[in-house]
Amino acid sequence: MDIELARTFLKVVEVGSFFKAAEQLFVTQAAVSRRIKTLETDLGCTLFVRNKAGAALTAPGRRFSKYAARLVHTLEQARHEVGVSQPYNKYLAVGGRLGLWQGFLLRWISIMHKNSPDVVLRAQIGFESDLTQQLIDGSIDIGVMYTPHSRPGFTVEQLFEDELVLVTTDESGKAPSGSYIQVEWGPEFLSRNRLTQPEFSNPAIIAGVGWLGLHHMLANGGSTYLPERLARPYLQSGRLYRAVDSQVFKLPAYMVYPTDHDRKLFDSAKSAIYQAIAEIDFSG
Repeated sequence: MDIELARTFLKVVEVGSFFKAAEQLFVTQAAVSRRIKTLETDLGCTLFVRNKAGAALTAPGRRFSKYAARLVHTLEQARHEVGVSQPYNKYLAVGGRLGLWQGFLLRWISIMHKNSPDVVLRAQIGFESDLTQQLIDGSIDIGVMYTPHSRPGFTVEQLFEDELVLVTTDESGKAPSGSYIQVEWGPEFLSRNRLTQPEFSNPAIIAGVGWLGLHHMLANGGSTYLPERLARPYLQSGRLYRAVDSQVFKLPAYMVYPTDHDRKLFDSAKSAIYQAIAEIDFSG
């Protein structure tokens, strides 16, 4: 079976639509339809029922989904492990949000490389939906994210809580709504922020990641929410200021990994992760 057929199938399952799957796979909708049709012909069954809402799995489709995930995962693992050559013995791919690489996962890489020099480390950046799909198809072994998607066969483990604080370039601590930059820290933060601070509900600038919001603000002025641990150097240097009378939000960070895993390798990785957490100053 062509592995791309299984990947396409899993993407349609994830997003629930042939159209959205085509967008995220950077192919035409017709190409997605052809791949699914070929897969259905090979298997001798219908995998999806298409309707106005998108694409829903049939009973055979639900049964096939676990085999598709295993197929892709097995191929990825084989490619990684067969490709590992001396002096390395293992391969570990970790994906995370950009804001979690900054000041945290970069520490983990340093610690892991020192503690386990025989392991090849691969670092990936992505959003929750991307990281979840990569976990499912085996492209990454561990995903570190803020809002994990629950999936059977995976363990979700909370690591720590980031504290999101509103920072501004105005030394008086003012954060007018007209210059507010909305960073997409996840649906829960967005919902709570709109409820408690409705003046920020209609921002002129929306940034997908904190790095973009931060650097736009530093160059042009304004305010945005950042994890306190990332904002601290700018607060200490006087380039940013804590906004007065603003809400503070807690944002838990999680680690997601397959329940069925190489225990020795993952124990080393998790030990390094918790060592990196211990080195972070959350005191504010």
